[in-house]
Amino acid sequence: MEYLPLFFNLKNRPVLLIGGGEVGLRKARLLIRAGARLQLVSHELHPELEELLAASQGKLVANDYYKDQLEGVVLVVAATDDEAVNQQVHADCVARNLPVNVVDNPALCSFIVPAIVDRSPVVIGISSSGKAPVLARLLRAKLESIIPTRYSDLGQLAARFRDAVKARFSDINQRRKFWETAFQGSVAERVFNGQMPEAEKLLQQQLENSDTSQPVGEVYLVGAGPGDPELLTFKALRLMQQADVVLYDRLVSAEVLDLCRRDAELIYVGKKRDNHAVPQPDINRLLVEKALAGQRVVRLKGGDPFVFGRGGEELEELKAAGVPFQVVPGITAANACSAYAGIPLTHRDYAQSVKLITGQLKNRTSDLNFAEMIAPNQTLVFYMGLHTLELLVAGLVEKGKPASTPIALVSQGSTPQQRVLTGTLDNIVAKQATAQLPAPAIIIVGEVVALHEKLAWFNTGKINKPLIAP
Repeated sequence: MEYLPLFFNLKNRPVLLIGGGEVGLRKARLLIRAGARLQLVSHELHPELEELLAASQGKLVANDYYKDQLEGVVLVVAATDDEAVNQQVHADCVARNLPVNVVDNPALCSFIVPAIVDRSPVVIGISSSGKAPVLARLLRAKLESIIPTRYSDLGQLAARFRDAVKARFSDINQRRKFWETAFQGSVAERVFNGQMPEAEKLLQQQLENSDTSQPVGEVYLVGAGPGDPELLTFKALRLMQQADVVLYDRLVSAEVLDLCRRDAELIYVGKKRDNHAVPQPDINRLLVEKALAGQRVVRLKGGDPFVFGRGGEELEELKAAGVPFQVVPGITAANACSAYAGIPLTHRDYAQSVKLITGQLKNRTSDLNFAEMIAPNQTLVFYMGLHTLELLVAGLVEKGKPASTPIALVSQGSTPQQRVLTGTLDNIVAKQATAQLPAPAIIIVGEVVALHEKLAWFNTGKINKPLIAP
């Protein structure tokens, strides 16, 4: 982040505004809405600004700016078209460690005034770090259209009940669940319909009838997809944002992880070849322990949890312990990487079936049944096979797969770092020795690979352009 988003309490506090034109008027409206006591410096005064000052007990302190005007104020906004004045205001504020905003000049700003969606007490600020204010305003317009204005009433209702809920529930997780039920259920619907007395009565009833005992939590086994956060399902995103604890794998991208609830406990349980941060039995134990403590746990796995994700093993442990769970499918690597590489897994002219195969079996063995993989008109997709590429290729050729069969390696598929290496069974090992594509990667074998050059669309000509060994 270039700026840390903060919310400044300006109620009844002195703020200096320099400039009384149209821009100054816009800033004055915002500052007065936040409760600031405005002190204005300006030669000319917009008529509406004069009325605002009178109505809010603000005052015009001078025509010209001078640094002594900074004494006692907590915030400074310069809205003039005089570059020399703006430079001087910035320098004087920096010398006093005063937060300053010079309108439309990010280089002279220690804080940015965002585009605002106001549903007080809920306030949403949108900033482009001063680089694309029109984009920020467009995003604000989108949010304005989908967030009902009565969210303000809902926030005020919550404020009135906050102390009572805190007294009722000593545990923070119980309080959180109570509010989530209120904000997503019949209480919220009554608020949105303008039925405030009914909403307040219903919330009081729910509070009085709520169970204060420690409930068993729940585990959500969630597929995080291949890395691109836009490939998450709506349900995955919703559960990620309400989870108390998140256990995540190595293949979960930072962009996806960043969508989890900010105050959730994040536990890394990733695995690399020959390097497990947390052994699988300990992961199973953690899931059970956290859920039995009443917490909602997201087990976040790259790709799909039921495709080489050991999700079934984890659910068996949860079932034995009596822990409720849900499973949210994710886009598995075979689908994502092939699609982003422009390689259809099936095609009427080339392949009528697909096999998903792990290149690494239990206990690190690779005793694969290559004989069943050599049939024509099918596509083979190997997961976790990059380190055994030579063995996989040799096994296929030995059982009769033509050495001229096309093959592709797709590394870090669907991410900006995606790279694709194509070849045939008889030359792909040598090409990879030169290219050194990193894991994670999938291997696609079959005639459909020939379509890559024609159908490649993602980031073409940049990072992931086809690599051809010399």
